[in-house]
Amino acid sequence: MTPEPILSESAEDLYENAPCGYIVARLDRRIMMVNGTLLALLGYERNTLTDKPFTDLLAIGSRIHYETHFAPLLQLRGQLAGITVDLVAADGARLPVFLTANIKPDTDGQPILMRITIQDARDRRSYERELLDERQRVEREQARVQVFVRTLQRSLLPPLLSPPKGLDASAHYLAASADDVGGDFYDLFPLAHDKWAFFIGDVSGKGAGAAAVTSLTRYTLRAAAVFDADPVAVLHNVHTVLSQEFRDTVNQFATVIFGIITPDDGGFGIQLASGGHLPPLLLGADGGARYVDTIGGHPVGIPMEPKFLAAQTRLGPGDTLVLYTDGLTEARIGSGAERYDYHGALLEFAAAQAPTTASEIVVAIQSLLDSFGSGLEDDVAVLALGVPPAKPSDAADFGPDG
Repeated sequence: MTPEPILSESAEDLYENAPCGYIVARLDRRIMMVNGTLLALLGYERNTLTDKPFTDLLAIGSRIHYETHFAPLLQLRGQLAGITVDLVAADGARLPVFLTANIKPDTDGQPILMRITIQDARDRRSYERELLDERQRVEREQARVQVFVRTLQRSLLPPLLSPPKGLDASAHYLAASADDVGGDFYDLFPLAHDKWAFFIGDVSGKGAGAAAVTSLTRYTLRAAAVFDADPVAVLHNVHTVLSQEFRDTVNQFATVIFGIITPDDGGFGIQLASGGHLPPLLLGADGGARYVDTIGGHPVGIPMEPKFLAAQTRLGPGDTLVLYTDGLTEARIGSGAERYDYHGALLEFAAAQAPTTASEIVVAIQSLLDSFGSGLEDDVAVLALGVPPAKPSDAADFGPDG
């Protein structure tokens, strides 16, 4: 019976033509045997390597690294597994390789020989270089996208707030992702010498589509307020524009609260209209906190006859009105699916801050948002309006002798 060809190969042939280079060296590192695979890889004649220290084949940097790191490990452990070094070929070319080595002991356990295998790593090095180049390209592209997103997001927010004299205003916007533009927005601007408008809202979805709806909604709110400053009428006009512009698009709508500010005796009257947005918080000068009842309105732009809810409130000295988007209330807490405001946590938080100012409550909410960490899954916009507390001298004006 004729043996299989693979079984008929001699041990010498398997050694000489192994798929990796092979060196047998003495403990002083001088080469005793080297196989044909390594000779072919480096371009050396066999007799030029015999009795030569195998470390002479290492490039200078790899030789230093071997002497200071790998040689002590080999001596201590008796083996090295897949270290990366550069060899110098006969023509001076540097070849990246993986080097594996172990020590052969005698019958008494004393080391007598070093056995070294060498695997060509040029393809692997080329692959790693291509992988690194691609990673750097992706990082550059991601950085470019993030710059674009930040620029676009800034264009959807007012560069500054313009409150009336005697009213403080503060706002904060936090993006949940640096790679995607969100749909939250707010603004505060004058309409006439005795009238100001403000709004806050949240467009469905994210990305370029949401940005388009956000931009249209913001500018339509401003234009509609000039045309008719009644808050409910403003939302009806915005609804008409969105319904016409996105009539062929599914789920392009926004929740909005629009308000008109009118100075009155020592404070400000606030007229509100809500289009499906979360109710504002009123933090009183007396230390109390409550929601302004705006529940029941429909989002603007939904394909149905809209219903918007009107409400009124007043800000006196020490009162603060806080408007926010649902990224705050729906932040995930803990490891489960529970959300921050499932059980009234936001109202408790607000009551703990009152009385406060517009800037102070915004700073407190920023700290709250930071505490959510990765649980913050949606963008958050916050707008606070507050009347500074009365000074003692102001209160004295209303005393018995005032």
